[in-house]
Amino acid sequence: MLTEERHAFILQILKRNGIVKSQDLMNQLECSESTIRRDLRQLEETGDLKRIHGGAKRIYQLDEELPTSEKSFKNIQEKQIIGKRATSLIQENDVIFMDAGTTTLAMVPYLQGKSITVVTNGIQHASLLAEQQIETFLIGGKIKHSTKAIIGSVSLNELKNYRFNRVFLGMNGIDPEFGCTTPDPEEAALKQRAHEQAAVTYLLADQSKWNKVSFAKVCDMEEVTIITNNIPENLQYNKEKATILEARNHDLYHNTEPFH
Repeated sequence: MLTEERHAFILQILKRNGIVKSQDLMNQLECSESTIRRDLRQLEETGDLKRIHGGAKRIYQLDEELPTSEKSFKNIQEKQIIGKRATSLIQENDVIFMDAGTTTLAMVPYLQGKSITVVTNGIQHASLLAEQQIETFLIGGKIKHSTKAIIGSVSLNELKNYRFNRVFLGMNGIDPEFGCTTPDPEEAALKQRAHEQAAVTYLLADQSKWNKVSFAKVCDMEEVTIITNNIPENLQYNKEKATILEARNHDLYHNTEPFH
């Protein structure tokens, strides 16, 4: 096997599992310890992994949070597809929570005419929901300027008094090893609280959020149902860690049945 092929194989294993043992690589690639040691050293020099005793582990970067003004222009169609698929899961008279993400915001146009109650910490969400005559509760607290989300102790205390049929959360990073993460600990705490108050939690994420890690953990993948437009290859090996619902392009143009 060529060096480039071995390197690609090693990185694929790391992407899938987060860590790899030298002995396993020697067995799978049918090569010597010195060859594997050299491969790992070369990949470490290029910044693709970090060598540890007996193998190597994946290197990841903590993603920075973009303001809403920038995020709203990214992956617009994907968010629309996911947003419509998410609304198809809502039943009449449901009480739901929507957090202040741009992907959850894409749900709002498809909620028109539904007999539901919505609680949200998104100022823009609440305004658009009110325009559609949907019964809406905007929780109180501190306004985060960059995302227009309401966060902090006041919002956490208020949220603990509510219970939800369904909760819909946006997320900055989803990773099989590190779980579901977001940059701001205060927003993470609010997402956690909403998740705890829910009968079912749905996480809305386009393909750009997969295999990303942010600072503050919200939950593990297996605790939620993930709605996405594209399932990454490495998750095919981690299906036991998550329930995944794939939204497709035709969902924008056809009615979708509720997911059970």
